[in-house]
Amino acid sequence: MDDNLLKVFIALTTVAVLVQAGILFMLFLAVRKGAARMDALATEVTSKTLPTLENAQSMLIELRPKIETLASNAADSTTILRVQLGRIDATLSDVLDRTRLQVIRADEFLNRTMDKVEDTTEVVHKTVLSPIRQVSGLISAIGTGFEVFFGPKRRQPRNGMGVPQDEMFI
Repeated sequence: MDDNLLKVFIALTTVAVLVQAGILFMLFLAVRKGAARMDALATEVTSKTLPTLENAQSMLIELRPKIETLASNAADSTTILRVQLGRIDATLSDVLDRTRLQVIRADEFLNRTMDKVEDTTEVVHKTVLSPIRQVSGLISAIGTGFEVFFGPKRRQPRNGMGVPQDEMFI
């Protein structure tokens, strides 16, 4: 029986090896088919992208001098703009300083003018208005004096017991 058992195991092993060989052959066919598809896809991608890359490369070669000129012009413009902004800043600073100085001068001028107006007002008050008030008071006093001396005389009560009218009411 050992011989028969050995033959059975050999047969089973042969069948297993053949099944494995079949599976491997099927895998080989699937991989070869996938590889053929990948080759076709790679060929298609290469045929479509290679002209685009060549066009892009030629375009970059054509545009390179223009881009360099543009960058150079931008750098020059930036330098000129920086210089002009420096000049504008200096000019504006000068204008602001001069404006401040003029405002200070105008303020001092206005203060001096107001002081002179106050001094002048005080001098006019002392030299003109005070004498006018004094003369006016003097004229008023003289007028009152004339009125008292030359005006109609009041009657004096006969018995000396006269009471002014305002004091009659209680």
